[in-house]
Amino acid sequence: MHNLGLLFDVDGPLASPVTRTIAIRSIVTDLVAMAAAGVPIAFITGRSGDFIRNQVVTPLCDAGLGDALDQQGARMFGVFEKGGAWAPITGEGMGEVTVDETVAFSPEAVDAVRRLVRDRFADTMFFDETKRAMISVEQRTDVDADTYAEAQSRFQDAAFDALTGLGVGLRYGDRVAPDADGAVPYRIDPTIISTDIESVLLDKDRGAQRAFDYFAARGPLPRRWRSVGDSRSDYKMADFVHDAGYDVAHVDVRPADGVLDRPYQVITIGDAIHDDAGAEFLAHWRRELGLD
Repeated sequence: MHNLGLLFDVDGPLASPVTRTIAIRSIVTDLVAMAAAGVPIAFITGRSGDFIRNQVVTPLCDAGLGDALDQQGARMFGVFEKGGAWAPITGEGMGEVTVDETVAFSPEAVDAVRRLVRDRFADTMFFDETKRAMISVEQRTDVDADTYAEAQSRFQDAAFDALTGLGVGLRYGDRVAPDADGAVPYRIDPTIISTDIESVLLDKDRGAQRAFDYFAARGPLPRRWRSVGDSRSDYKMADFVHDAGYDVAHVDVRPADGVLDRPYQVITIGDAIHDDAGAEFLAHWRRELGLD
């Protein structure tokens, strides 16, 4: 086993934020090669299990992932909805998705946001019907970034009003509305292409812990880890690994948002960003591990 483990956000470092697919072929082949070499790989994302199955695992399987994961010591895992759902990825593909029902919304709350998108914001965004623990609304691919950003702000204010009107304890920026028990168990979390409405218990550090638990139950853990992401919350993957006592560095593929000060190394990939940076990162480690 190579002394390396990898934790990936998906949108940005692997999937293009424009096409929402893995558009660079080398990303697929390098991931398969590393999995076959025994590098444990986890996808820790806000995306749904359905998205990862269709847009990540299927192209990996088409490139030989099944044979790679049948090798002794090979391990791959998916954590979805920032830790609200998860599934093993084996030689047979992605397994059954487990959902943490303790952090999920009521059907009434889900339907309120669905109706809001349908009735007022369908020209710029769509409701993600595949999410099971959180609520997500995403930019339409035929809408430009500036138009979406303006609509996103209005949508988030409207979603806050709709959900708190149902008694949901919710935080959005400086706006805070406790529930009947005085608790604020949910938050509105914008990204550059979506809005997630989620439990405050969900985040990338929770996802990293789920991945570590899965890997540790199936073999020794490497001492050296790299996490890769395009948002500030992705640093929490490396925060968890560092706090657990492992050697870790975080690769920021969108440093224009501001590189965070951390007690571990933060890496940027020259002028490359998003999946271009992800591809360069993977190519580097494929060479470093002698897998060419």
